[in-house]
Amino acid sequence: MDSDRGESPPSQGAKGGTGFGSLFRSSGPNYSNSELAGVPLTGMSPISPYLNVDPRYLVQDADEFILPTGANKTRGRFELAFFTIGSCCMTGALFGAINGLRMGLSETKNMGWSKPRNVQVLNLVTRQGATWANTLGSLALLYSVFGVIIEKARGAEDDLNTVAAGAMTGVLYKSPGGLRGAVRGGVVGLALSGLYALYNNWDHLKGTPTRY
Repeated sequence: MDSDRGESPPSQGAKGGTGFGSLFRSSGPNYSNSELAGVPLTGMSPISPYLNVDPRYLVQDADEFILPTGANKTRGRFELAFFTIGSCCMTGALFGAINGLRMGLSETKNMGWSKPRNVQVLNLVTRQGATWANTLGSLALLYSVFGVIIEKARGAEDDLNTVAAGAMTGVLYKSPGGLRGAVRGGVVGLALSGLYALYNNWDHLKGTPTRY
């Protein structure tokens, strides 16, 4: 009788696995350490084997973004046209401002620092900046328009479009100077666009993979 009184009755949690412990016990598949060690985790940090998650479902080999239907992964000439025109205008304005400052200081070197000299230097800075911005912006606009037209006409995007657009831009920009000026502008545009295409394909010509 005493021995029966001293023994405590078994708890319900020990019978058949019922109790509070079973509420937090996972019912998912159990994986051994050897099975988890062979799962490839490309681009991920190691996952704890105590998590109740199959690591094979967490491997992300596909892209993490979704493109619209018919969209390309790279921007075309029409999308790059706005960046090209804007960057050329800003570059021309900066170069023109520096050139105007140089010209203003050179032309007014015999004058003392006074208000007339400051006004003259400021006028040259703004005038040269606007001139160069207009020039480079016009060239970028013509180049972008010709590039988009040639791309749509040929149905392909390659370096031939770049070279042809550069040559046509030079011809049209220098056409007010006559036939000789148009030919000279076309040759200059062809040379510059050819150098640009060569620069873009330099890694391919050397046989090294291009880094993005």
